[in-house]
Amino acid sequence: MGSGGSGFGSVVRAPFQGRAWREFGYLMVGLPLSTLYFSLAITGVSLGAGLLVTFLGVPVLAGVLAMCRGFGRVERARVRGMLGQELAEPAPIRAEKGGAIAGMAALLKSGSAWRHVLYSLIHFPWAVFAFCVALTFWVYGWAMLLYPLWFWVFPAFTDQPGLQLFQNGDSYTFYLDSPVAIAAACGTGLVLTLATPWVVRALTTVDRLLVSGLLGPSRLAHRVSELETDRGVVVDTAAADLRRIERNLHDGAQARLVALAMDLGMAKEKLTEDPRAAARMVDEAHGEVKIALQELRDLARGIHPAVLTDRGLDAALSSVASRCAVPVRVAVDLPARPAAAIEGIAYFTVSELLQNVSKHARARTAGVDVWKSGDRLLIQVADDGVGGADADGAGTPAGSGLAGLAERLDAVDGLLVVDSPAGGGTTVTAELPWRAV
Repeated sequence: MGSGGSGFGSVVRAPFQGRAWREFGYLMVGLPLSTLYFSLAITGVSLGAGLLVTFLGVPVLAGVLAMCRGFGRVERARVRGMLGQELAEPAPIRAEKGGAIAGMAALLKSGSAWRHVLYSLIHFPWAVFAFCVALTFWVYGWAMLLYPLWFWVFPAFTDQPGLQLFQNGDSYTFYLDSPVAIAAACGTGLVLTLATPWVVRALTTVDRLLVSGLLGPSRLAHRVSELETDRGVVVDTAAADLRRIERNLHDGAQARLVALAMDLGMAKEKLTEDPRAAARMVDEAHGEVKIALQELRDLARGIHPAVLTDRGLDAALSSVASRCAVPVRVAVDLPARPAAAIEGIAYFTVSELLQNVSKHARARTAGVDVWKSGDRLLIQVADDGVGGADADGAGTPAGSGLAGLAERLDAVDGLLVVDSPAGGGTTVTAELPWRAV
């Protein structure tokens, strides 16, 4: 009931909202601008193509490409200012070597520049259509809606009783002059006025698609940018892991081994003077050796566990679950083993999520499910704890927590989805590409 009322209210408010007027203004301004773009682009391309039999065609075409890129800047600014859509800038054109010739060659080889030319040519007929449809709906809608306020103009200043809609020679003429006809005109205007913002919005959606598809970065350039970002995340993650390993070695096993060497040295000195004290010190050193070995095993397991290499995800995740502070159910249903890199990422993802369960969830039980769906490896870790997990990593260092885990997965085309309502437990679903061995 409430949603229906809200939907009706949005329809009634739409003609009076600033967004509707900005979108209408966008289409009205679009026609003269598109006419200018089309005229200059078609003239320049025709002239440049005709002059290609001489060298003059090359600078003319290069100039047209540069001009159309300028048109693209204007259009992106219009979309940002009037439609509120942020658009990424296309990659700048860089010449391999300096000089005007190299710059023209770079322009002529730029797919982005040619897409700007294509936009300047194909947007003109669409701008004409959108302008006519939007203006017709807008003018006729408001004119008919307000007809009861201005129909008196006809009998007052003309010899007609109202707005003439139809005339069949001299035998019959239909005017909007009766109360019923005036009410029908007002009702028709109301329908058109309420429909106009949605018609205009549909027209501007096509403009958004044209601008983002032709005036923004290409899919390849966007993908390259994503890969560069992901590479930076991978490098930062690897550097952080190396620092963690170095810190753990320095503060843990290395410090313990240094103390052990000192204790053995002291035991050696006391061996002849006080054999019992020396034996006690050797016994203590033996205990330290065991602790140091366990720390080194834990550290090696954190780098890459042997059980994962030897027996796969099922056994490795069961081993991780056994060290969790709460009982964990593990279910792994995979038709085969994925690639070692994907196995490793899946293992450390579950390991980190179970650490979160142990430290923060205050849960009684947890569950780990791993399965294959299509060409994706899916991992789900759920607990019955307090919920409220911070999926955005607000207030945490970059690369840490769930936000850092999401960045690591994104670096390999993975995905992390967190569902953690306060008091309702936490369910984290991770998705990785399936890459077979």
